[in-house]
Amino acid sequence: MSKNMIVLGGGESGVGAALLGQHLGYHVFLSDKGAIGESYQKELDDHHIEWEQGQHTSERITKADLVIKSPGIPPNVPIVEEIRSAEIPLLSEIEFASLHTDAELIGITGTNGKTTTAMLTHHLLASAGKSVALAGNIGSSFAKAVTTSSPDYWVLELSSFQLEDIGSFHPRYAVITNLTPDHLDRYENSFERYVDAKFCMLKNQTIEDYFIYDDTDDEIKLAIERHKPKSQCIPYTDKTIKHERFNTTDMIRIDNPSLEGIHNAKNAMAAATIAQLVNIRKQTIRESLRTFQGAPHRLEKVLRILKVDYINDSKATNVNATYYALNSMTRPTIWIVGGVDKGNDYAKLMPLVRKNVKAIICLGLDNEKIIDCFSPVVNLLVEAGSMSEAVQASYDLAKQGDAVLLSPACASFDLFENYEDRGDQFKQLVRQL
Repeated sequence: MSKNMIVLGGGESGVGAALLGQHLGYHVFLSDKGAIGESYQKELDDHHIEWEQGQHTSERITKADLVIKSPGIPPNVPIVEEIRSAEIPLLSEIEFASLHTDAELIGITGTNGKTTTAMLTHHLLASAGKSVALAGNIGSSFAKAVTTSSPDYWVLELSSFQLEDIGSFHPRYAVITNLTPDHLDRYENSFERYVDAKFCMLKNQTIEDYFIYDDTDDEIKLAIERHKPKSQCIPYTDKTIKHERFNTTDMIRIDNPSLEGIHNAKNAMAAATIAQLVNIRKQTIRESLRTFQGAPHRLEKVLRILKVDYINDSKATNVNATYYALNSMTRPTIWIVGGVDKGNDYAKLMPLVRKNVKAIICLGLDNEKIIDCFSPVVNLLVEAGSMSEAVQASYDLAKQGDAVLLSPACASFDLFENYEDRGDQFKQLVRQL
């Protein structure tokens, strides 16, 4: 008789876990307190997986042999507490998937840069002929991917949410790109708790494993002192890797517009470190870095129109990400900013705004904070209630030699489905100019 597995959450992670559970022979039931998207409903129906939405049926859930929790569900909601009280095994989707692969795991997290670093790492390994696949917080869920792929290496982009419930998850290679305040509403406004969630990735590593991190990030170094990882620590900067195995000061002297800026040099150095650890030659790494296309929605060059560059950085959902974007600008910039504010402190951006920004277009339902902060230093501030208005305003304001940068520093959910929708609308409207 097959065991009963309950999945909490009907998004990408939850549906992926349900598919893996069914693949392994479990009788699967998926439950979501909110609404399940139509595409996910269809996927569940096509695989004859039972599901419910708008409620959690406690009587059924607490009789499960195993529960898989999606990362979007906080660890302290009533249904999770009931499951723990009933002493039912509770796993994250990442944990569950990791138990059903023999591949070496490469885990990549951080506040910013994790998508680019994960894509770079995958690109370097794939270009060198390694058997490698990409999953986690990018593309398909890890659990779903495990049902169809069996590579030698998994490159996993991991959020703090995905790492909260780690039990035995054990990456051979772990990267933390940087740490700045983000998602603090999840962690009762405690930055330390957010950092601790990120560091869960390291807790099962041993001296045989590697921890790769930005040596210029003070928060990472403070957390290292607190957590004392057992793995081999390899710090890097935008120019060097500090480990006896490496002499890599010329590692990323490349000509690739997709990797402009110090932050991307660091992302490339992290990826190159992993590539060397799996015995890829430096020359192969350099050649592969030149062919990298860049992550969508991260300083993505859309078009040049009348000598004005239009740049999509919609994935910049916090101040630190926007700092990197503004710091990389070499032209007078019309900056499109705004959305759902996550307790942003814009003061960090002020020197870059003074230096690089000629006009600001506020894109959001509530722009008061942005206007109050920047009106003393930028003469041209425009409010836009839609992406169409924002793009048209940028076109009207831009002169030859300028750049238009969408780098919101905020979440997207006031006007858009997600940051991808926001970036896609920007690109489509720019192409219609």
